[in-house]
Amino acid sequence: MARKRANDYDDKRQAILDRSAVLFSAHGYDRASMNKIAEACGVSKANLYHYYKDKEGLLFDVIRFHLKELLDVVEAADDPDASPETRLHGLIAALLEAYRDADSQHNVQISSMRFLPKERQAELKGMERELVTTFSAAVGGVAPHLKGTKMLTPVTMSLFGMVNWHYLWFKSNGSVTRAEYADLVTRLIADGARNVLKPPAKSSPPAKASSPAKTSKRTAPAD
Repeated sequence: MARKRANDYDDKRQAILDRSAVLFSAHGYDRASMNKIAEACGVSKANLYHYYKDKEGLLFDVIRFHLKELLDVVEAADDPDASPETRLHGLIAALLEAYRDADSQHNVQISSMRFLPKERQAELKGMERELVTTFSAAVGGVAPHLKGTKMLTPVTMSLFGMVNWHYLWFKSNGSVTRAEYADLVTRLIADGARNVLKPPAKSSPPAKASSPAKTSKRTAPAD
């Protein structure tokens, strides 16, 4: 007979994932043994194996659960019927808020996915592409002329560059709030994207300097 799961199984598994994310982020996934993971999680090694048979499964779920949370938050915030800039701002603000208290998980996603087998990486990268697709549609909303061009993806990924790496400098008690940073990123992307691929305004050619009037020479009359 299969062992019945405890009522708090999911809560305990989430606690293991959260503490493992902190360990992986601080010391590196490749340097974390199951012994160190069990110690960091405050459980016995035998209890850890009850949830995960190896650290690869742990790493996969740290990233998978993190991406699932981001997808759920972004899906709830997305409003295609809103004005283009309002939609974009709502998505950026929601993603920044989802990153609150998730710096370790986010760092693990960026730095340690490469340790997973290709097929597991492919599943996680598919989740990442879902996020990119949603934001790409919002960027295309504020800059419709980019749709179908080679520049839509670079602009969208520039947005993710501003949002995904903010954890390296952003401080919750700093001078800039998450809401203010969401406003800033929205303005930079919206204003910048509208001008991408647009030809520069033609300036009028400089006026030619007028030549000084020539003085005619007159022959003095002979005496």
